[in-house]
Amino acid sequence: MKVKKMLQQDRWLVPFLKQQKTGLFWSIILSFMTIFAAAGLMFISGYLISRAAQRPDNILLIYVPIVLTRGFGIARPIFRYAQRLVSHNWVLRFVSKSRQRLYDSVASSASKIRGQLQTGEVLSLLADDLDRLQNLYLRTIFPLGAGILLYLFVAIGFGVVNWLFMLWWFVMLAVIMIIVPLLSLLANRSRVHRQKQLQAQLYTDATDAILGLQDWISSGRQRDLVTYQGRVMADLAATKNNSMHFGWWRDFLIQMLSLILVITTLFWAGAQFSNNHIAINFIAAFTLAVFPLVDSFLGVNQGVSESSFYEDSIKRLNALPENTIKATPHLDVTDETVALKNVTFKYDDKTIIRQLNLTVVPGQKIALLGRSGSGKTTLLKLITGDILPVSGQVTIGGHDVSALQQQLSQLVAVLDQQAYLFDTSILNNVRMGNLSATDEQIKIAIQQAGLQPLIDRLPGGYNTSMQEAGTRFSGGERQRFALARILLQDAPIVILDEPTVSLDPKTEHEVLQQIFTVLADRTIIWVTHHLTGIWAVDQVYFLEKGQFTLSGTPTDLAKNATHFQQLLAMDDLG
Repeated sequence: MKVKKMLQQDRWLVPFLKQQKTGLFWSIILSFMTIFAAAGLMFISGYLISRAAQRPDNILLIYVPIVLTRGFGIARPIFRYAQRLVSHNWVLRFVSKSRQRLYDSVASSASKIRGQLQTGEVLSLLADDLDRLQNLYLRTIFPLGAGILLYLFVAIGFGVVNWLFMLWWFVMLAVIMIIVPLLSLLANRSRVHRQKQLQAQLYTDATDAILGLQDWISSGRQRDLVTYQGRVMADLAATKNNSMHFGWWRDFLIQMLSLILVITTLFWAGAQFSNNHIAINFIAAFTLAVFPLVDSFLGVNQGVSESSFYEDSIKRLNALPENTIKATPHLDVTDETVALKNVTFKYDDKTIIRQLNLTVVPGQKIALLGRSGSGKTTLLKLITGDILPVSGQVTIGGHDVSALQQQLSQLVAVLDQQAYLFDTSILNNVRMGNLSATDEQIKIAIQQAGLQPLIDRLPGGYNTSMQEAGTRFSGGERQRFALARILLQDAPIVILDEPTVSLDPKTEHEVLQQIFTVLADRTIIWVTHHLTGIWAVDQVYFLEKGQFTLSGTPTDLAKNATHFQQLLAMDDLG
């Protein structure tokens, strides 16, 4: 019932199976034909060897088995090759579409996913879970489908000759292909679950260790880091080793059951055909035909036993939010006015934004101040469409932001605390703001961001590699490169999410001055904790518990608002 409910709610496997059922059908049929050709080859070869050993008077008496042996010998690799082409093409289609869908889901709900999952867990989804589902098809669904067909074919084939022996085969195949796999699945489930947990933990721990490596080194705890990572890897190795031992014993049991089938088939064929000079050749034929079937039995058993891996991967993928970017018509936005009307937003049962109203006209500069947890970041996410309000409306140019998802990057640009810079050239990094921009346009944006003196000092100039996360440059330089991206993006609305929080006061002042100078003609919504550069904005809003408690121009607030005066004194800006 649990599996049935999971499949009914599945958004990753079942829809693709329905869309690509023709390819699935032919993959299973070709798998069956491969096994059938292998069994047919052994059957005819056994008959031919036995018949040839009787030294027939005329070669024509064994001519047909010779031709059939060649035919099955050629057919087996042909069917095998065709099956691999069809099945791998089918699986590659699935993997390609699934990866694209996963990237779209992560990209469209980045802020939500970032709040729910650690970086290592996202890497585990991308690198591990989709590969698991690829193996689900290749090692479980295809072999299982072919195995069921084989199960029916063999049972019917023996039933034509002897229905009592058909019942024996029916029971033995049920044990080998149904009972043993199910028992194996149940017995190994906890081990598989533990292995998945440890693998996911390795991803998470590895990313934490890399991102926090400097802190480990600064605290002198490198040995503790290595010891801890080694302990997790040892646990994973032990769990995998236990699973391998379990698999060996399971396969040994299948081999023993298959041996019983071979022996009973040999005795049955001897009793069935020994009284006929011609039919006696079927003793070797039936016995040898069992051996190719054993390989398929093992494949089915292994595939079903591994389904616990897939179950957890399916759950994690289905737990991801749907792609929130829907195909919508391009809307004509004329005045770029940002408006929040009676907006309320909640995380679970906690209200973060409460009945908020805000209007920002084109070209206006506003600053949002407030303590941590007051709702500033949530307010920005509402404007960028990363989250949607519980009630009320967020609009740009009179259009709801949910209807502008596909063109929102043309309207809103975001400069946050630490823009990510890639391990590629300066030109390529800045080009992220506008992929169709020319090199000349990129250079102009870099000059406007105040970076030309820096570029002139670099031996590689604009082609200098920025290294991973832009570590070649200082924090202020990295923020200026991010500003160049914003300039190149040319969006009329710019959101500044504490872009200078990690900079020293002098660099902070210089970067903010550069930002407000080059973005003078744009709308700016700026979240900040202190008041460096506050005189550059037109309006200041104080947010507390999801509502505005104080607002006004910097000049008016400096004269009349005690709280604002206290902040000015703390920042030594008065």
